[in-house]
Amino acid sequence: MSDNNQQSTSPTPSFVTLPKIAEPLPCLLDFFDQRFPRVGRDVWRHRLQNGKICDDSGQPVNETTPYRVNTRLRYFREVASEHPIPFHESILFRNEHILVADKPHFLPVTPGGSYVNECLLHRLKRSTGLQHLVPVHRLDRETAGVVLFTVDEKQRGPYFDLFRLGNIDKSYEAIATMPDHPEQGPWQIKSRIERGEPWLRFKNVEGEINARSEIRLLERRDKLARFELKPITGKTHQLRLHLGLIGSVIVGDRLYPEFHPPSDPPCYDNPLQLLAKRLSFTDPLSGKELSFESKFELQW
Repeated sequence: MSDNNQQSTSPTPSFVTLPKIAEPLPCLLDFFDQRFPRVGRDVWRHRLQNGKICDDSGQPVNETTPYRVNTRLRYFREVASEHPIPFHESILFRNEHILVADKPHFLPVTPGGSYVNECLLHRLKRSTGLQHLVPVHRLDRETAGVVLFTVDEKQRGPYFDLFRLGNIDKSYEAIATMPDHPEQGPWQIKSRIERGEPWLRFKNVEGEINARSEIRLLERRDKLARFELKPITGKTHQLRLHLGLIGSVIVGDRLYPEFHPPSDPPCYDNPLQLLAKRLSFTDPLSGKELSFESKFELQW
């Protein structure tokens, strides 16, 4: 965990392979700036000038190093300051092949944006000593609930296939505003989701369907409703966008329908009322039926 006034560096490296592109080939500074524009050109220049980017042999590269196609470069993600997140995860299950964690609101699963060490993956690596942990799927930083990790790097494939082939049952809960026509539920929602503006947001658009969800209204209380949500596909922000299609907005949503930029320091009031409640599947190695349920509860 990092002090707010100290630079935070990822404990594990990031890699990028220089792709084959049309000539004239760019300098490395131009490549990194164009490939990762949100990092900032000055940051990439500082890394190149200070030996913070290396090739596979461990040799530092700099601004004068030629662009060579298929060269793999290594660097460590850094942020100027990283706010400690005051919420804690727990481990629901662990064996020699998998680990199942219960993630709190506001904690990212993997490094991203202004978070490097304050993520579920690195917290679990530190607490368990399991350096080969890899998340099989993702939850948004604002969403709490169950996350599946693989432990054994030689047995990752069968667990990733569970999601790729749709052989896993995911159930979410949400507290949201009453839909426009509650009597029409339950709902089978289909849409096409693509990235929107700003880059943090996505949107439903016309075109070939790539996102499917099942939505069921469980309870009503004044102007709010408690929903069970089952994503059939796994597009980013899918459940938020599909609830929007029935006229419902999740309590605490800072992205939809209105965009509220992240604050610095972060504000932990009014967390998104979305919870990855259950994860169930047949273990591809043991054949056992497994089901895990989050211990977190929404504000209902």
